[in-house]
Amino acid sequence: MTRLILLVALLINTIGSNAQQQTQTISGYVYDDASRAPLTGVVVTVMNTTPQKGAVTDADGRFRIDSVPIGRQTVVVSYMSYENKVLSNLVVTAGKEVSLDIAMQEAVHSLKEVTVSYDRSQDKNRTINDMALISARSFNVDETKRYAGSLGDPSRMAANFAGIVAGNDSRNDIVVRGNSPNGMLWQVEGLNAPNPNHFGTVNSTGGPVSMLNNNNIAKSDFLTGAFPAQYGNALAGAFDIRLRNGNRDKAEYVGQIGFNGFEGGAEGPIGKNKKTSYLINYRYSTLGVFKALGLNLGAGTAVPIYQDVNYKLMSDLSKKSKLTVFGIAGNSRVNFLGADIDTTKPDLYGGNPFEDQRANFATTITGASYEYQLSEKSSTKLIVGYSTTKQRYTNDSISQVDNSTYPSQDADFRTGKLSVQWIYRHKFNAKNNIQAGLTYENISYDLSFKRLFPQQPTRVYSDEQGNMNLEQGYMQWKHRFNNDLSFVGGMHLQYLDLNGSFAAEPRAALRYRLNNKNSVSIGYGLHSQAQNVYNYFVQTPTAMGSIRTNENLGFTRSNHFIASYDLNISRNLRVKAEGYYQAISNVPVESRASSYSVLNSGARFELDNEDSLVNNGTGTNYGAEVTIEHFLSKGFYFLITGSLINSRYTGSDGVERNTAFNTGHVLNVLAGKEFKVGKKGSVLALNIRVSTIGGRYLTPIDPVASQAVGDAVFNTTKAYSVKQPDYFRTDFRIAYRKEFKKSTMEFSLDLQNITNHKNVFNQTYDSRTNRIVYNYQQGFFPVPLFRYTF
Repeated sequence: MTRLILLVALLINTIGSNAQQQTQTISGYVYDDASRAPLTGVVVTVMNTTPQKGAVTDADGRFRIDSVPIGRQTVVVSYMSYENKVLSNLVVTAGKEVSLDIAMQEAVHSLKEVTVSYDRSQDKNRTINDMALISARSFNVDETKRYAGSLGDPSRMAANFAGIVAGNDSRNDIVVRGNSPNGMLWQVEGLNAPNPNHFGTVNSTGGPVSMLNNNNIAKSDFLTGAFPAQYGNALAGAFDIRLRNGNRDKAEYVGQIGFNGFEGGAEGPIGKNKKTSYLINYRYSTLGVFKALGLNLGAGTAVPIYQDVNYKLMSDLSKKSKLTVFGIAGNSRVNFLGADIDTTKPDLYGGNPFEDQRANFATTITGASYEYQLSEKSSTKLIVGYSTTKQRYTNDSISQVDNSTYPSQDADFRTGKLSVQWIYRHKFNAKNNIQAGLTYENISYDLSFKRLFPQQPTRVYSDEQGNMNLEQGYMQWKHRFNNDLSFVGGMHLQYLDLNGSFAAEPRAALRYRLNNKNSVSIGYGLHSQAQNVYNYFVQTPTAMGSIRTNENLGFTRSNHFIASYDLNISRNLRVKAEGYYQAISNVPVESRASSYSVLNSGARFELDNEDSLVNNGTGTNYGAEVTIEHFLSKGFYFLITGSLINSRYTGSDGVERNTAFNTGHVLNVLAGKEFKVGKKGSVLALNIRVSTIGGRYLTPIDPVASQAVGDAVFNTTKAYSVKQPDYFRTDFRIAYRKEFKKSTMEFSLDLQNITNHKNVFNQTYDSRTNRIVYNYQQGFFPVPLFRYTF
């Protein structure tokens, strides 16, 4: 493998040996972050260029800077009476123009023409959402590509952040501060979205492969607690994903082959006036190729097949209005046939030698938004969207006597959601701005799940079709007392017409900058979440027929309390500490005494089929987090995050227990270095990531009861009482980027779990040997990637 990498690098350097000094174009759009109005006359400067490169925004807030040398560049944006903005370490390549959307904040007190100063907090630490003052950070596509083990997946990238734990190696579920991953909210272009992952089940927010293509993602926000009032129906966190616009000036293309699939993408202008752009990317899975190479994916001989498309069209209809159409669509399927299961190898996806399992999934997210600038101080936006999900699953049992098969499970879940969202923003002055919005969601459902038994009645868990409406509204106000002290307060309202559930949720956050290096913040939020649509319609069998005993479940509620301290030691070194406490109430638990709680949902692949649930459970999450981050400077960067987590719940039996997500501690150490190779702009990049996570708690298997029925029987009276060994994994990534005259070639090799450490995935019962056995997570696994942009 080493010889192959050296040979490819030598060949690429030979091809490009006669290339001239490469340059590229940086263009963009600058606007006021509160009113969204374009800013005219903003000075945009590329630092450390000779002669100095720069431009001034036009009447539409747009700028264009040509002949910018390729490599890492720093852009400074300055405007009279506004705070400077510094965008550092932008990757400028020969194969693609750089397009920037830049929001600027007006200074509270009128400033004289400011001198250029390097203020890192104006860039990396500031979120796209100006209302997010605490427990929030932005990320960009460069991080999803650069971090070892991320595989271009925003969810896997976020697992490096403080307080975050990945679900397991086989999926990208996000566990935020001990909460169930089902407490996550996904937004795409401001539209509330269903699970944007392949093989995403009706009861989850993650999956093995993301449908979000990182070639299409713009700078986005990730929030982990006490989030602003505009985010509702979530308990744990929010992924606010933004898709970038296509190039308005010329056509560009990308081809890519990697773990996530064979990809092809295109973008460019539509029409001669260059007011409309398109961006589209299609992907088809390459896991079949990996199978042919003899690489074990942890799914036996089963090969997951998937494909997806991401797209966005944006058009400036006039100087005051623009129309955007966007979408994500994908489908996936996999079959686990018992005869093909290799019981000597790990299986993270549920394969059983005595079952034939077939699963098909499909998800679509389609939206359109119309934005209109009412005045220099006000803007409004209307978003209309429709999303669908489909999960079809069948399970045939295989007789251990004669290998005959018979149906044992049949599930068919389909949902649709029509969404209409209105947003209004108004900026009174530099100190005060408000944002308000209304969201209407009509949710249709067709849910069918049943178990079949030989010579016994069929057990129907759900067989429902219908519609329900979820309405949300919010208003939030930001007041800046001065340049150092800011306050955000808001209220979020939520109503579900299925059973009349209602919630009024106050939110507040305060941030005070003590000096240029130190700041403190506090935040509070009451957050409510409706139950999973399937949970409402689990049926309870009675002598008179089945009834719905979960239909009247109310919202689960969580009070978030957060305190934060931020220290900017230098221009490139930052330390941040946060402490949090979450008090969770109205948690669905069984009406009879048991250890069950919805707070543990998402810890396994199976559905929660419990009926007769009531909102009597509670839970608490509390902990502390530390982030030490060295931003990329002179080719070097690192990110160290440590978290102490305690996550507990109480079921209807009154016993307080660990949740399934109580890992106790998390430590991530990530570092990287970029080296310039030659004088033509080529770069060699190395990145290493080391993670250790406290072992999760599992529910023990009762060996006697399991032997009696021939299947795993868990001792639920001791739920989540057996702690597993700590998780440990080291990933290493090597990447090489070669610049040609008008194109860029990139090659990387991600070596996952290079120590081949065995991390426990789960425990199961082997009916053939009458033994309790452990399944282990992914071992050493190399993931190559090749990308060409032109």
